Amino acid sequence: MMPTRPVWAEISRSGLLNNWKLLRSAVHNEADVMAVVKADAYGHNAVACAPLLERAGAKWFGVTCVTEAVALRKVCPDARILVMSGLWGGEAGAIIEHRLAPQVWEPFHFDLLEKAALALGLGPRSVAIHLEIDTGMSRQGVRSFDELEKLLARCSAESPILVEGVMTHFSAPEVLEPDETQSQIARFTTALDVVAKQGHHPVWIHAGNSATAFVPQHLETLKKLAQKHSARLMLRPGLALYGYSPRFTPHSRDAMNRELKPVLAWKTRIVSIRTIEAGESAGYNMTFRASRRTTLALIPVGYADGLNRLLSNCGSALVRGKKVPIAGRVSMDQTILDVTDIPQVEIGDEVVLIGEQGGECITAYDLADATGTIPYEVTCAINARVPRLLVD
Repeated sequence: MMPTRPVWAEISRSGLLNNWKLLRSAVHNEADVMAVVKADAYGHNAVACAPLLERAGAKWFGVTCVTEAVALRKVCPDARILVMSGLWGGEAGAIIEHRLAPQVWEPFHFDLLEKAALALGLGPRSVAIHLEIDTGMSRQGVRSFDELEKLLARCSAESPILVEGVMTHFSAPEVLEPDETQSQIARFTTALDVVAKQGHHPVWIHAGNSATAFVPQHLETLKKLAQKHSARLMLRPGLALYGYSPRFTPHSRDAMNRELKPVLAWKTRIVSIRTIEAGESAGYNMTFRASRRTTLALIPVGYADGLNRLLSNCGSALVRGKKVPIAGRVSMDQTILDVTDIPQVEIGDEVVLIGEQGGECITAYDLADATGTIPYEVTCAINARVPRLLVD
């Protein structure tokens, strides 16, 4: 059944492929690029985006959990898929069955994988893992070098577990002063030396996200680190893949920043129009009160769709190529716009919440700034009841 509610998000094929090409170009083919499509591709629809990227040359995809990975495997049967949040009881069998690469760091992760491999009668080094090192994020990863040595000792030549990759996660790669990433790289360097001393030779060493592709000094350091261990460097960009550059990145990459194209446009239509007189209110709790004769337009989008309630009385939308303010509270399923200054506005007019119209633009950064958050949350928050439509 085709959706009839006039709320939708357009996902630009050309924008996504443009951004992928730029990221590949930024690393000069001296590193592999993992397309991070976790959280439903940051709200862009992973099962729609991933096949496009795979056809463009993406070999690796990063997802949050086994459930996301299994859904992705159905549309990308030959891709390598990294499960980035570890595994839990009952998931090891699915990891093996669907040829997934789990990101591991806890001893029980090894227990689960070893038990599943034994039950399936798998031979030595048949289950590939990517071992995460905690270099300062204090979230995931092996924290101490003693613990690292103990885990590596479990990966003997007879073990079903193969250390295919070693990775870490930077806490602030876009911040250069003070450069906390350098201290994390130093700790990662020591951890990789421990891995090598224990006789393990990972195929991939990976660290860094979108920001790393924009910071030449970090990228060059990581390349040399991978070369030292005869491994291939891999980066894991997410935000830039969907068209937004990390803030506070060096001006030397401004040209690349400008070439990134936002992939998602969020649109709706005006479904009702009315006029109120000066002094009348609109919306819950009468937080909007007209100072003049005012034309109000209703759009069928609310916080249940992902339009943050903090945009009440301060957000905006595009109507007929002009920005118009949100009038009153954002409701669960509806929002009111003040379109008094838009002549000849009509029911059915297209409204842009994120995207371009008539030379004006509203970005996920704009919504993030207005609500005190980050663009990742803005796009991830767009509810699944808003259909994603591939365009161009």
